Amino acid sequence: MQRIVIEEPYVHIPPRAGTAWSVMFKPVLPWFLRKNYGIVNFEYAGLDRLRASLGSGDGVMLMPNHCRDEDGLILGQLSCKIGTWFYCMSSWHLLKASRLHAFILPRLGVYSVYREGIDRASAKTSVGLLTRGNRPVVIFPEGYLGRTNDRLNPLMDGAALIARSAARIRARGNPASKVVVHPVALRYRLAGPLEPGVAGVLADIEKRLGQPTNENLSIRSRLEVIEEAMLARLEAEKLGRIQTGPVAERRSQLMQAILGPLEDEWLGHRRETESVQSRVRQLRASILQSLLKGGLSEDEHRRRWRQLADIYTAQGLDNYPPGYLSGQPTQERLLETIERLEEDLTDKVRPHVPLTVSVSIGEAIVVNPATSGRGGNDPLLSAVERQLRAMLGLTSAD
Repeated sequence: MQRIVIEEPYVHIPPRAGTAWSVMFKPVLPWFLRKNYGIVNFEYAGLDRLRASLGSGDGVMLMPNHCRDEDGLILGQLSCKIGTWFYCMSSWHLLKASRLHAFILPRLGVYSVYREGIDRASAKTSVGLLTRGNRPVVIFPEGYLGRTNDRLNPLMDGAALIARSAARIRARGNPASKVVVHPVALRYRLAGPLEPGVAGVLADIEKRLGQPTNENLSIRSRLEVIEEAMLARLEAEKLGRIQTGPVAERRSQLMQAILGPLEDEWLGHRRETESVQSRVRQLRASILQSLLKGGLSEDEHRRRWRQLADIYTAQGLDNYPPGYLSGQPTQERLLETIERLEEDLTDKVRPHVPLTVSVSIGEAIVVNPATSGRGGNDPLLSAVERQLRAMLGLTSAD
């Protein structure tokens, strides 16, 4: 399990206002992205839209989709392209990953948000940055890393609430002053052939699972065998026996078997009608809160960390959408699946194939401070979602 849950009281980490570190990091960033993530080409569309908003003095929020680890760095590269540094909200665990992260990220404009509870300090920081409006603020509205470029996850309302709060404050000072939101679509495509780059990692995954190296099969067929083997191993571990039936149904059943009893214990009832990610957030918050209170026996402490590990497993299972490899899957979908399998086995993802990233800036959406998304669909988030889906080329089936 990756270190995404930290057993210590949360302390908000604000961004630093200076730009010296951003200036120093600018020439290094393309090399860093190429070495660590395989990003070799950058394409941009709609830059004039963002420049127009910046030129008007509006408070600017960017809402990108979130499908890969390097998304935040890609937004950093966009800031270099535009010539204006960004502030970026990021999960607290990333800023706590190491002393280097804790030092450098705030100096690059990154500030923390607490995923395991209500973070009023982060919201206050965001509203203040937007109200001042000297630099754009980046918030990923999906709220977590989805791992799928062809699936847009439900947008959370926090970013919209922040944008409206800042719009109200700016309007009180000057009725003509606005906050605008630009959706940003990140689309990754292969910049080289898939098969030579992933042959080694597929063989390594098969070896780890005790499977034969199926070099005679197509990549898609090999992935189907690997997915079946990994699911069977999880079923044997979590359920005591391997299930039968379609993989998608078995994966869903396993998620329910993991989350249901935990919800009975920690939430009082099961939340089967909610998204897996929502259920994961609620459970993780409840268990972590109990850990932070202390006073637990060593056995109970270990039991609750095992529960957090099970929740992590359920969250990972949700990153395999049903039918994602049906029909004639794109080379990008095949690569995403390989990367997810590698991460599930090793907690790491290595670059295997060179990638091109397209960064598309959507039309400015003026934030109406008088509207509210409570009690129904949020009009701001609905407008953001429509633009993101259009720029990503997603259909209703996706």
